[in-house]
Amino acid sequence: MRALFASLAAAAAILVAPAQALAANPYERGPAPTNASIEASRGSFAIAQTTVARQTGFGGGTIYYPTTTTAGTFGAIAISPGFTATQSSIAWLGPRLASQGFVVITINTLSTLDQPDSRGTQLLAALDYLTRTSSVRTRIDAARLGVMGHSMGGGGSLAAARTRPALQAAVPMTPWHGTKSWSTVRVPTMIIGAENDTVAPVSSHAEPFYTSMSSAPEKAYLEVNNATHSAPTEGGNVTVAKYALSWLKRFIDDDTRYDQFLCPAPSASTIEEYRATCPHA
Repeated sequence: MRALFASLAAAAAILVAPAQALAANPYERGPAPTNASIEASRGSFAIAQTTVARQTGFGGGTIYYPTTTTAGTFGAIAISPGFTATQSSIAWLGPRLASQGFVVITINTLSTLDQPDSRGTQLLAALDYLTRTSSVRTRIDAARLGVMGHSMGGGGSLAAARTRPALQAAVPMTPWHGTKSWSTVRVPTMIIGAENDTVAPVSSHAEPFYTSMSSAPEKAYLEVNNATHSAPTEGGNVTVAKYALSWLKRFIDDDTRYDQFLCPAPSASTIEEYRATCPHA
């Protein structure tokens, strides 16, 4: 009889363990990451996309989303292009991130000449559209949102983070903004700079932005070796993608499985410099 009880207890422990693991972090999506999986152009989720017409608050765009309805809700990310550009310049990030377990909207701005603060306002409008009105709103956890952007769109993502501290993550990519101090940003932020950027040189943009973020609970600065201002656009850069993904997973999904790629500070031939608040709390 004791043997029977022991075997039943062991079976129960096996059944309970996955539930306990799920309860520990209900936001994990996808299999355990590897270096190969975060460098891959696609993740484990099948995805679909839908076009968004011009809206009152932003210039429309494209939503990329996992097709599964059994994996729970997903975090969502809005991404802005840079000055004079359209969503086509950052469209490559849509399927790449969505297939890793996010709902992503790449936006067109109301005008291609919009300045960074306007782009920040439009990123937030796009997130509000995603969570309140869009056809995929039931797939999204409205408490787990992030922003990204390139160039003036990167400056816009900083502005969005300053405006809405409830965001879970921001990833400005080769960001441009006339404001140099971001001491009021309270969103975990990874700033990605490029060593050979002559449009938004890291010495006057990415680096002082990072240094000034004294209130950010977590922050990182990644400088891509021998890269230009356009590294995050049109087909993109694997280094940009893998560390942006790791940051978004870590802070939007609270997925500590991605800490291994962020802390201790990564080093590789593609990385000129990496600074961060390691270890992440």
